[in-house]
Amino acid sequence: MASTSPALTLYQFELCPYCHKVKAGLELKGIPHRRVEVNPLNKKEIKQFESSADGRKKVPIVEFNGEVKRESSDILKWLDEAFPGGRQLSASGDDLARAEEIAAWTDKDLIQILPTVLYGTWGESIKAAKLTAKTSNFSRVDNLKVSMFGSVVMKMIAKRILKKRGEGNDGRALFEAQLDHLEGLLGDKSFLCGDAPNFADAGVHGALTCVREFPAFARVKARPTIHAWFERVDALRRRVDAA
Repeated sequence: MASTSPALTLYQFELCPYCHKVKAGLELKGIPHRRVEVNPLNKKEIKQFESSADGRKKVPIVEFNGEVKRESSDILKWLDEAFPGGRQLSASGDDLARAEEIAAWTDKDLIQILPTVLYGTWGESIKAAKLTAKTSNFSRVDNLKVSMFGSVVMKMIAKRILKKRGEGNDGRALFEAQLDHLEGLLGDKSFLCGDAPNFADAGVHGALTCVREFPAFARVKARPTIHAWFERVDALRRRVDAA
């Protein structure tokens, strides 16, 4: 889908799972958009939103036609309202209850442990920081700062999560447990709630897309049911204009 001036803007961090949830929803619906990478050190790109809502300096933030939307799950549900055409991400009846349950698990468990496999080792932390810098339009100085200091912060975050979850130094065990749960959710269904994807699929697919460039993704590919679902959703994500 071509567009010279996308009306929707997504403010994001490249390796933020919540931002990837929103990107999955945008692509599943084929919505052209502009992406603005936010500097994790000073967050100056979202300074203008400090006076709106509660002023939190958190991403994702979506700006569209003068409206500002926050919280990834709320944004996913809002997309059908703002863009009623094309694929619908909403659900109803039993599917809605199931999708809500899966969305809660995604935010509370799956996303919470991802830093342990994104930044679990110093090598992974450095790679993550460099990937963030590479995909940004920051100055050379800011890119250097993100690469140097970001890796340290990311490693500390992963270590804190492992300690809190009581898994010692093994983020892989945490990730495998979440993949076990996802396999159970999928069963023999094409998508998480049946024959068509909804906001639950967008959320889980977006979260797992975060680890696509990291060794942990091999564990996704080693699970035939999960990998087939991942590829199925991926095929439906139209690569829309994103500047």
